[in-house]
Parts: sequence; C-alpha cells; structure tokens
Amino acid sequence: MPIETVNPANGETLKTFEALGEEEVERRLQLAEATFRTYRTTSYAERARLMNRAADLLDEDGDEIARVMTTEMGKPVKQARAEAAKCAKAMRWYAERAEALLADEEPDEADVRDSGGSRAVVRYRPLGPVLAVMPWNFPLWQVIRFAAPALMAGNTGLLKHASNVPQTALYLEDLFHRAGFPEGCFQTLLIGSGAVDEILRDDRVKAATLTGSEPAGRAVAATAGEMIKKTVLELGGSDPYIVMPSADLDRAVEVAVTARVQNNGQSCIAAKRFIVHTDVYDAFAERFAAAMRALRTGDPLAEDTEVGPLATEQGRADLEELVDDAKRSGAEVLCGGERPDGPGWYYPPTVLAGITREMRVHREETFGPVATLYRAGDLDEAVLIANDSPFGLSSNVWTRDDAEVERFARDLEAGGVFVNGMTASHPAFPFGGVKRSGYGRELSGHGIREFCNITTVWQGA
Repeated sequence: MPIETVNPANGETLKTFEALGEEEVERRLQLAEATFRTYRTTSYAERARLMNRAADLLDEDGDEIARVMTTEMGKPVKQARAEAAKCAKAMRWYAERAEALLADEEPDEADVRDSGGSRAVVRYRPLGPVLAVMPWNFPLWQVIRFAAPALMAGNTGLLKHASNVPQTALYLEDLFHRAGFPEGCFQTLLIGSGAVDEILRDDRVKAATLTGSEPAGRAVAATAGEMIKKTVLELGGSDPYIVMPSADLDRAVEVAVTARVQNNGQSCIAAKRFIVHTDVYDAFAERFAAAMRALRTGDPLAEDTEVGPLATEQGRADLEELVDDAKRSGAEVLCGGERPDGPGWYYPPTVLAGITREMRVHREETFGPVATLYRAGDLDEAVLIANDSPFGLSSNVWTRDDAEVERFARDLEAGGVFVNGMTASHPAFPFGGVKRSGYGRELSGHGIREFCNITTVWQGA
C-alpha cells in the first residue's frame, strides 16, 4: 500500500511520501537505542515536564491537526477535535501519575524473612525501544495511549503508522520533538507493512504493541513469539449491545446510535450486534432504525455532519460484501443497505434484522455504520448470542435490574462490561480484550506496566 494521503470524501490523492530506505531505518534504530541508555535515567519530574509540554502544544494545535485527521481518514471534524483533546488529557494523566503507578513495592516483611532475606523490593524498569504498529481509525489516540505511558516509564518509541495517515504520523514525531524530548525518544518510521517483520526481529527492539486487524496481529505475534519478545495486541471487536425490558428505552436507543456510528462506525469498540429482549424488541427496532435513517451524512469537514465517508475504498467494498451476503441469506434491511452514487467512499447508516449464524455478519466485524439486530427471549439467550463470537473486546448492557447486572458482568466474555452507557476508553481504566480481540492491556496502571521489566531486588540477612 502506498504511503499517501487520499481524501476519502472525494478520492483525491493529496500527498505522497517515499518510504524510508534501509540506511535511514538503521540510523533511527541506532538512535532509539542510544537515546534509551540516557533517557531511562531521567527523573519522573523531567519526563512529566516534557509530557505536559507536549499536551499543551497538542491543545494549541487542536483545530489544525483535527483537519489533517479528517482529510486523511474521513472522521467528522468535531470528533477529530475531541480526539485531540482526549489525547492531551491522557498525556497529562500519565504525567501526573506515572511515578506513583511505577513506585517500588515492598513485599510483606514476614514473606521476606521466610525467604531468608532482610529486605526485598519489586521495581518497574523500562525495557527499551518499543515498536508500535498503529491503525488509521483513531490516528492520534491509538498512538498516544501507547506513547504517553511508554515514554513516562522511560522507554523510547518507534511508530509504524497506517500508510494512509502519514501526515498525522509525522505530526506526532514533531510534537514530541517540539516539546523537548531528546532526539530519538519518539520516531515515526514511514515504512510499508512488509518492513515490520525485520524491524521486530532486530535485537534493539525489545517489545511491540499492535492495534489493528486479526491477520496483522497474528503476524506480529508469530514473529515476537519466535524472538521471545513481549507484545500487546488490540485486534478486532464485534461488541454486543444488550437491551433488557427494564432499560430506559429512549436513552438506550439514543446511545445505541452513537455507539454504532461513532468514527463513521470504524471503531473496534463500537457496538455492532444489538441483542434486544423480545418484550422491547419491536419498539427498539423501530426507534433505532428511524434514528439511524435520520443521521446527517456528508462532508466530514462540515460542522453538522454526523457520518462521513469510510477511510478507504477497500474498506467500503468489504463492508458492502458483508451486507450483500446478509441480504442474499434473508436478512431484513430496516434502513440503508445500498451504496450511494457520487464521489467519496460513503456508505449509509444501515440496520439489518433477522440475522442467522450462517451469515458472515454474524461472525465477522462490520467496520462501518452497519448494525445487526437480534431478538433474545431471556437473559440466558442474550448471553449466548453475545458470546457466540470469535471476538471479546467490550460489551454494553442496558438494565436497571442489579441481579441482571451481576449476571452479565460474570458471564459476558469481554474485556469490559459497560452498564447503561456506551463503551469508551479512559486513561484510568484498563483497555483490551479476550479471544481473538487480543491480549494485554493498555491504559491505567496495567498499561504502563506492560512494557516494564518487573525486577525483584532481594538482600540476604
């Protein structure tokens, strides 16, 4: 895939970039390793000063970088501005808390004595250069939620971003440079996906994190396993959105629309499978389809646009194949379902009902504004439908019954259970999934410790 900015609203190629050559990649790897040797000894206070400065600069650049993101991958510009603000918030969160999150831990004195020692301490030490392979759908946030904790822990970062967001990728390197981070702390590698394997095999790269497709995750995990390197993977999702009879139905419908079409529906944690108790199914389906049909689709740079184009032409083709397969297999189209005429890679908000296990949309991720509706007879059936997926990233539950909340929290196979609200990431809460949605966690204290050497320091009596 060429490294270029192509405006998804009209298909126009705006900028094209040359991939880095082998000599330049080698220079950057050397620099990442050399910088790590000194940066790892800097104080948390100094790292926090730099991170806070980067957050301030990002706030100042908010409107500009929002337009860049929208032009590169099509998200509504209001959502792009919100993404930039969220990144700055996360950077400040880690700047303030990293030292406490990575503070030395002292085991129980009785256990130390039992081990024959006089003192023991558990310390969190940085690993070294970490390779981040990141996707285009949240081109700032996906990177910052890796970079902020990794840099605050004392690591250095190497970013291989998606090839269709090169301007955002270069902006990130420039941001940390302008903030005063030492040269080599954070570098963008403009390379194709075929170059990732060799870089991951390099002994100077100590670990990797990837957010992206299941095939990409398998490839990185296979190489990292061969090289015995730590990885964190956040892959696809097909999150269930369960509505029970006690739910506030009006609110559940309102949030359901946002949960499905946020970021033009191109989000791993977007609600995709709407599992509704039979007692409220008809009312929910009617209101949900009407609300989806009423969304404003158009120019993503317009302030009132709610759904913009999909990021790539291939992405739209893939989504269209899933919808067409469902229609051929008997799915009922409540709204949308047909590619519009005209320029740009648009696809209308779509609701499909009557989904069966034989349809591809039942087992594959719909990366776009397409929702599938399921009718559940009771809680047990809702759980069965929700768990009948190869993915397990997050989940949404709408109920005012505390006993039902406990059942769902216990039985849903997912990395998160969000009750009476939509799934969202926040610096304070661990983020990640199970099954084919990946492993490891980002954000919170769990995320910053993923790329640390957890070291036991023991002293004899």
